[in-house]
Amino acid sequence: MTLLKQLVWIGSSKADLKNLPEDVQDQMGYSLHEAQAGRFPNNAKLLQGFSGVYEIVVDFNKDTFRSVYAVKLDDRLYVLHVFKKKSKTGIKTPKEDIELIKNRLKQAKLIAKLEK
Repeated sequence: MTLLKQLVWIGSSKADLKNLPEDVQDQMGYSLHEAQAGRFPNNAKLLQGFSGVYEIVVDFNKDTFRSVYAVKLDDRLYVLHVFKKKSKTGIKTPKEDIELIKNRLKQAKLIAKLEK
């Protein structure tokens, strides 16, 4: 039996996930479960510009949805941001989402530090 890493939801990430289409929730939930088990989800990739931060990408009904999570802070998995990608040009994550991820990563680091 594999021990799962505890999920820590930062900001509105859990509520944001629950507001996505059910098929997207299922796919993201499965991928997060894979990450919790220490495996690397096949629809995840390193988020550029960050260390230990990954994004899960789910395409559904001509839209793209992303879930960003951090590992390596402690023995838990921190879900930083869940969103529908609005930009139709290129694959780059929009600047406002990057800023939100940076702020939530700071919050996650603080939580990890306080609970040591």
